[in-house]
Amino acid sequence: MKLRSALRSLLRRKEEGSMSVELVMLAPVMVLVILLLVAGGRIALASNAAEAAANAAAREASLSRTTAEAQQDANAAAQTSMAQSGYACNTLDVLIDDSGLNVPLGQVGTVSGTITCTLNLSDVALPGLPGTWTIERSATSPVDAYRERP
Repeated sequence: MKLRSALRSLLRRKEEGSMSVELVMLAPVMVLVILLLVAGGRIALASNAAEAAANAAAREASLSRTTAEAQQDANAAAQTSMAQSGYACNTLDVLIDDSGLNVPLGQVGTVSGTITCTLNLSDVALPGLPGTWTIERSATSPVDAYRERP
């Protein structure tokens, strides 16, 4: 009888503390999953901000009268759009295809804007994640067929 009760108490003791061991083993995995979600969310939101900046740049360039104004206006619109979104890029490049501004009167031209944003991810301490992530988004806007030409 004493042997049986001693065996039971011995078996019960082996389970004590198993929850602590499980938590210690699962905690790093849970932290990695959370960091992965944070990095993915930042990339997705910055991608949306870059898309909005490309739309703003193309729209502003299509309203410009000259190709020189188009590049300046598009750059300013992209910078403003990214600043309003709250996402700061390490580098923000704005490339405008303004050939649609030179089409003859009565024809519809288009202006395209491409935004390249290098996002900083070095503050997300996730193993294997690069320090920066490059996002490139493009948009096209029509030029009014009957607007004044230079």
